[in-house]
Amino acid sequence: MIILAVRWCLRYALSYRDVEELLAERGLQVDHVTVYRWVQRLTPSLIEAARPCRHRPGDRWFVDETYVKVAGRWTYLYRAVDQHGQVIDVLASTRRDQAAARRFFVRALAQGRRPVEVTTDKAPVYPKILDELLPEACHVDGARENNRIEADHGRFEARLRPMRGLKRMRSFQTVSAGHALVQNIRRGHYELGIDSNPQLRLAAAFTELAAAV
Repeated sequence: MIILAVRWCLRYALSYRDVEELLAERGLQVDHVTVYRWVQRLTPSLIEAARPCRHRPGDRWFVDETYVKVAGRWTYLYRAVDQHGQVIDVLASTRRDQAAARRFFVRALAQGRRPVEVTTDKAPVYPKILDELLPEACHVDGARENNRIEADHGRFEARLRPMRGLKRMRSFQTVSAGHALVQNIRRGHYELGIDSNPQLRLAAAFTELAAAV
């Protein structure tokens, strides 16, 4: 039931109180704060357990930031997806600057692929960072070239809407990374739940991961 509650929180547009109610309907009395703690404690472990099963990212990346309020202040979430729709990495940051962009690309490159092309918006920090970290890659920043990731942001923002605001950066990063894991499993970017009906792939994958955490 604990893994089920975490999966619900990462997959569906539910608040922690919504999950508390769904668990109560199944005979499990749990406070919504406990549900929050399950998500914070288990999501990093699930991501780590899934890592060996992950497909290598593609070689064309689309990078952008979205804005979310954390403790009443606007914060930034750097995200990258490849040409196949795999979310490569996410990074929550209090600032949108050169240092944050560098941290994000260092993390993303640790996923095991150096892209041949990176598409961004026209933020002035990107050319310098890409010249430093990916001098061989083609940098694209034309109008509407980044629509792929801007559309992908919307799915994450829809997931956050019922949560009525996040209170801590750590929570923001955890939920963001967990949502990316769920999206990637559902899109077939992990060797998890591969023999299942696509509608049941996520449930099967979390059952497999539960044995490893």
